[in-house]
Amino acid sequence: MCRPSGRPRLVEVLLVSLLSPFLFVHAASAAQQIDPARYSQLQFRHIGPVGNRLAAVTGVVGDRLTYYVGAASGGIWKTVDGGENWEPIFDDQIDHSIGALAVAPSDPAIVWAGTGEPHIRSNVSLGTGVYKSTNGGTTWQHMGLGDGGPTRVSRIVIHPTNPNIVYVAMLGHSHGPQRARGIYRTTDGGRTWQQVLFANENTGASSLEMDPSNPRKLFAGLWNIEVHTWGRESGGEGSGIYMTLDGGDTWRKLEGNGLPRPPAGKTDVCLTPADPNRVYALIETGDGVPWKGQETDQGQLWRSDNGGQSWALMTHDRTFRSRTGYYNNCFVSTDDRDEVYFL
Repeated sequence: MCRPSGRPRLVEVLLVSLLSPFLFVHAASAAQQIDPARYSQLQFRHIGPVGNRLAAVTGVVGDRLTYYVGAASGGIWKTVDGGENWEPIFDDQIDHSIGALAVAPSDPAIVWAGTGEPHIRSNVSLGTGVYKSTNGGTTWQHMGLGDGGPTRVSRIVIHPTNPNIVYVAMLGHSHGPQRARGIYRTTDGGRTWQQVLFANENTGASSLEMDPSNPRKLFAGLWNIEVHTWGRESGGEGSGIYMTLDGGDTWRKLEGNGLPRPPAGKTDVCLTPADPNRVYALIETGDGVPWKGQETDQGQLWRSDNGGQSWALMTHDRTFRSRTGYYNNCFVSTDDRDEVYFL
């Protein structure tokens, strides 16, 4: 899903309350915590929509009441009254599985949807590429990225000031080799696409984040994953964190400097406008168990305070990334770099 800079904090609350009942809050700075008396009377409540497993949530910058949610097998739903009522807005399309949603920060009428659930589990919910709406979800147009076979779109990121520049993180169908994986970019609103990051046919993109202070700087989490009826093969060559400083023209794989040694599995990266130099990375490691004769590192969460140049291991607690293939997501509050949510 897209996490644009400056989005309202309520999106974070909607995300954690809709997508998963399991919430772990990490507050490293007690001085910045809110007085519990201010929210002690508040309780989470179910707001719908009913009957769907939600895989994507996004809001509109500057609008505290309008949100979109994408269901793993139920299309897209929209609320304009803060969740009191929901309207299905995608039922006329051939796709039903939504993996990513994004609203253009510079134009709230432009909404992008990526199809195919990226949270892999025993069932199969695949898609046919990406869609775009220019009228707030009233009508949709298929914008491609489905010619390479069934898709799972994990993230969509839109440039903060130019809505024609869009990045799409493609996990791929994940059931065998596939060329249509990695990061795609359009600079003309979706008319043409360029595959700007590709590791190999078994590695797709599980995460994508844009630096809130510099749209030319992006972090991508790549995941070598193959799912078969007899088991799941997670991790290997290609997995890891990649960074670009020129808007996607060139990418560099981040290695060493405190990061775990290969092999690594699923990776999720999250940033915040509160401090663009603060980068969190949830990384699936082998927790010390040998993998194909190789030693594996241990740990769950890493953090960088200098924009990805160096990293420190923050915790070995497995609850931060329980059921890695299905969860393994982190989100940082937009106004507190120490307030992080894990699903």
